[in-house]
Amino acid sequence: MIRQIKTGISDAEKHDADVKVRQTVETILEDVAKRGDVAVRELSAKFDKWEPKEFRLTKAEIQALIDSLPAQTIADIKFAQAQIRRFAEAQLSTMGEIEIETIPGVRLGQKNIPVSSVGCYVPGGRYPMVASAHMSVLTARVAGVKRVIACTPPLNGKPPAATIAAMALAGADEIYVMGGVQAVAAMALGTGSIAPVDMLVGPGNAYVAEAKRQLFGRVGIDLLAGPTETLIIADDSADVEMCATDLLGQAEHGPTSPAILLTTSPKLASGIEAELQRQLKTLPTADVASVAWRDYGQVILCDSEDELVAEADRIASEHVQVLTRNPQYFLDRMANYGALFLGKETNVAYGDKVIGTNHTLPTKRAARYTGGLWVGKFIKTVTYQRCDEQASVVIGEYCSRLCAIENFSGHQAQADLRVRRYSGKNAAE
Repeated sequence: MIRQIKTGISDAEKHDADVKVRQTVETILEDVAKRGDVAVRELSAKFDKWEPKEFRLTKAEIQALIDSLPAQTIADIKFAQAQIRRFAEAQLSTMGEIEIETIPGVRLGQKNIPVSSVGCYVPGGRYPMVASAHMSVLTARVAGVKRVIACTPPLNGKPPAATIAAMALAGADEIYVMGGVQAVAAMALGTGSIAPVDMLVGPGNAYVAEAKRQLFGRVGIDLLAGPTETLIIADDSADVEMCATDLLGQAEHGPTSPAILLTTSPKLASGIEAELQRQLKTLPTADVASVAWRDYGQVILCDSEDELVAEADRIASEHVQVLTRNPQYFLDRMANYGALFLGKETNVAYGDKVIGTNHTLPTKRAARYTGGLWVGKFIKTVTYQRCDEQASVVIGEYCSRLCAIENFSGHQAQADLRVRRYSGKNAAE
């Protein structure tokens, strides 16, 4: 039996918040589409108090920001990027191209073509999300994207130096200090000063995720990566301190970040609240994490590992951390998650920052039907075909009859023409 020990705000309250976000985003997108750079500048001043002479950084400005950072910071960024590059290159190596002969004279093929241009959104605001530059810009570069641009909001009224350095080291062609929906809109729709891209990638808050949703179709998107989510699966071998630390470590992302404990241990389920409150007293980001836990935190008690798997797959969380005796059990059985963290030795922060897998992952239960950002998201797998004359006759005769079944006269004429031309007879003969 599955028992809900703690719940967050109601679905109705979440719906009301979603409606507000949707309406706000729609208004901003329409404004940027109509007024371009003028709208972007006004929105930047309104939301970010940011009105630079130019949003795009020059090479000299980028280099000055890189030079302002400690050598250790640059070394750490390069280490993280090396891990992400290594894994992305390994992923790319699995994406083979094929050409086969299905019947004599008919050759069908598949090839991989990188997207031509990509806009990478790197969140900022409260936290400069340096790692998101690696995950988006660098992965696009490994995929072979020709033009990669990147946007990030200012931090305390200035360009965030570490984020800019990460973008540059990852290989961004254009870097803009610009945040929020207006940045996403500018990249997707284009303005007088920014050429539009073919695809948007990167995580963000609820407004950025909604902007990507509304822009999908006009441009491609990686996925709807909204406020971060974490789910901890724990049995009685897990300790309450680690569970609480790992829940708060993700709840600090923002006040709407769900953090869920799913456990078979009544002791852990009953003790987690006190430990969370103890840690919140000294956590520097408690003002955010406490709200996220209050409104979006859950504790769910299950009777068996099978129930844990079923409930975890129903939740389909962005991050799933497994703190049990046998983490492999969950890797073998779970189907719906963005990324899985197996055992107490790893944790979501490793995946967020440095270990090498991509941290742009599906939220809001999208893990039921998609995985996270990876090198393949930047690549179009397309097909081609060719026939010799004899094969064209064979295929054409089948095609003619199949078109007739569907009453597609024009389609049938295409097939019949080739049958006549290459065999000297009509398709119906």
